[in-house]
Formats: sequence, C-alpha cells, structure tokens
Amino acid sequence: MERTLITNGLVLDPESGREHAGGLLMEGGVIREIFESAETPAESEFQIIDAKGHWITPGFIDLKTNLREPGEEWKETVETGAKAALAGGFTTICASPDTIPVNDEASVTNLIRERGESAGAARVLPLAAATTGQRGENLADLGDMKSAGAIGVSNGNHAIASARMMRRVMEYCKTFDLPLLLRSFEPTLSRGGLMNESLLSTVMGLASIPGEAETIAVARDIELAALTGARVHLGQLSTAGSVRLLRTARARGLAVTGDVTPHHLTLTERANETYDTNTKVFPPFRSEEDRSELIAGLSDGTLSAIATNHEPQNIADKELEFVYAQPGMIGLETAFSLLMRLVRDGHVQPAQAIRSLTLGPAEVLGLDEGRLRAGSRADVVILAPEEEWEVTRDSLHSRSYNTPFIGKRLIGRVTHTFVAGELLFKA
Repeated sequence: MERTLITNGLVLDPESGREHAGGLLMEGGVIREIFESAETPAESEFQIIDAKGHWITPGFIDLKTNLREPGEEWKETVETGAKAALAGGFTTICASPDTIPVNDEASVTNLIRERGESAGAARVLPLAAATTGQRGENLADLGDMKSAGAIGVSNGNHAIASARMMRRVMEYCKTFDLPLLLRSFEPTLSRGGLMNESLLSTVMGLASIPGEAETIAVARDIELAALTGARVHLGQLSTAGSVRLLRTARARGLAVTGDVTPHHLTLTERANETYDTNTKVFPPFRSEEDRSELIAGLSDGTLSAIATNHEPQNIADKELEFVYAQPGMIGLETAFSLLMRLVRDGHVQPAQAIRSLTLGPAEVLGLDEGRLRAGSRADVVILAPEEEWEVTRDSLHSRSYNTPFIGKRLIGRVTHTFVAGELLFKA
C-alpha cells in the first residue's frame, strides 16, 4: 500500500485555521497524520516529498467548469478538462450542464459521471440543468439526475427570465436538497452586448452590457431565495452592486452565497482595449471600482468561493472580429497564479485565498472536502507560491488555449496534486 510523507512545508488548513511548518502522511487514500516539523515521523518507511518553501493545502474545488463533452469534444473533453484541473490544483470539478445535448436528463448525467470516473484524473461532479434545454420554460427532472450523480443544479450560461419559473426551480431544489448554482443576469439588458457599458465601450464602438443587467437579476434571485428558503449560490459575480446586495443578504441570514472568477479579480474592461478576443468573456470585465469591490468581498468573506468558469473555445471561435468571437476563457491552470497576485499585493491573506478555493466551494456543495484532517480523503496539493512560470500553449493541458495570459509570466505554481493519496500531477 502506497504511503507518502510530505515534509518541510507550510501546512494551511482553512477549516482548523492551522498554519504551521510541517507536513502530513497519506496512506490508503486518506490522511493518516498531520504534524509539525518537530514531530516528523521516521522517513525510511515512506515515499518522501520535501516541500521546503512550498505550501501544503487541501485540493481545490471548482464550482463551474465547462467540459464541452458531449457535443463539442474538439474544444475539451471530460478527460482533458479533468487533467487540466489537476495541473491547476483542482481535485474536484463541477461540470456545467452546457453540453450538446444539455445535461437535462439522467442519461447525460450518467455519461459525464462515467467519463469522469474513467479519466483517472480530477473528480468530476455533474451539475443538472434546471430547465429542459436550458430554455427556462419547463423544469428538468432533478430527482432522476440526482440519482444519477448530479451534485447540484444550474442553468449554466443561460438565464431563467421568468421569476415564476425561478421560484419553481428553487422550490424543486429545496425538495431534493440540492444547491442551486446560478449565473444571474437579465437577458434583455445583456443581449448583443460585448463588453462593459462605459465611456470606453463608446470610444471602442462596441455594444455594451450595463452592470444593472447583473444587479437587477441578483436582487430578484436573492428575494426569491428568501421566499423559498432554497440554498442559492450566485456565481461569477462581476459588479460592485452585486457584492453589496450579497453582503446585505448574508447579514439578513439568508442561505445565499457567491463566487467570483480569478480573471475578474485581476482584469478590468481595459483588457478589451486591444480587441483581443481572448478578453471577451461573459459577464464582461468591469471597471476598476467593480474589481476593487470584488476583492473586498473576497477578503471579508462575502464571496465565499473562487470559480474558474473554465470555458474552452477553439481557434475558429476566437480568431474572428471581436463582435463575432465566442465569449469565454480557460481558467483552471492559471487560477492559483492569478489569486497569488492579490496575496502579494496584500489585498487577500493566504489563508483566505486557500479557503476560497477549497472549503468555501465545499460548503456551497455540502461536501466533506476542502480540509486537511486525519482520516479524511487525501486530496492534497503542494504549491510553490513564489515560483515563476510562463504560460504557453505547450505548458497548458487543456485542449484549448483561449487565454490572454499566453506568453505572460505568472508567479505561483502547482507542483503536485494528489487525489485520494495518489500522485496524479507533478510539474
């Protein structure tokens, strides 16, 4: 039976608040012991990894990964996405229902789950579509999809315009004790928009999306969560107004949480100035004021999680004029590095950064993961917070490489990823 001893690192556990020099012992797929430096077990019996200068943390959990399978396997597959996840330190990822066909019935849920199990990489948990075809008109069979392995419910990249239907979705989720992971936006204010509505969008001559397209929908969904008592998670928030609404909702004691992407924490609408289609995302990059409030929301715990919104697009979707290019960028493999920018700048403490990638998303999903505890499953990552690396097409494990960080040097790297004690990625 494989026994792995990690020594000489900085142990960061968001559940206990543990932050000390030491390491841990993994055996039989679980964590057997966590120790401080002075308590290191005898080394002769184990596979030993010296983590000097590195952090030892729980494996990351992503709440929204677009895997493209079934239907668009030339962009990504369950296997390639799950392996890219390992390179980014993610040991568990939630597969968005945005597939072809949509994951709105048990057969598709089963396919995604089975492909994930056979990939031998990060654990893949399907998210069930809230409505059939993601059209926002009729409820999907959530009970069947939960039985097939769905961990939660989402309408993916599609809005549910009807407040009546959204209420029914929330009530149905509560009945089956499933979290509802939403991307809240008002579709008639968003339709046709390419970037944030501002003076810059006017100067660039691009159709725009006002921040109110998000905040109006966020306000509605918070009130419906209060009405129904459902567990609602507001994903990929991009505006200061949304953070303030969520902060107030949490102060009211509502079971509402939220997340933000690493790229919305580090980039603003200024990234669009070059018309680089890899900066065309949805929701769009917003103003510096919005970015500052997103950072504050992450720092004070209003935003409890980071979600990559990993969205692979191929060359044919991106090498077009800005107006025609598909939105989205990959994010699994750069998430930790981007978050480390905020840590180095003093905006976010290391413990809070790790919590947002681990325990925060685990609590959203109701999973007993995202923590370092003796007896728990050994999903563990080793991180080099000061290591510099260059993002290149060859360095990425995703099938697509639509990211504006190609050719850039980032600081902070994942060096080892263990799933259930098995080393599945080594940089």
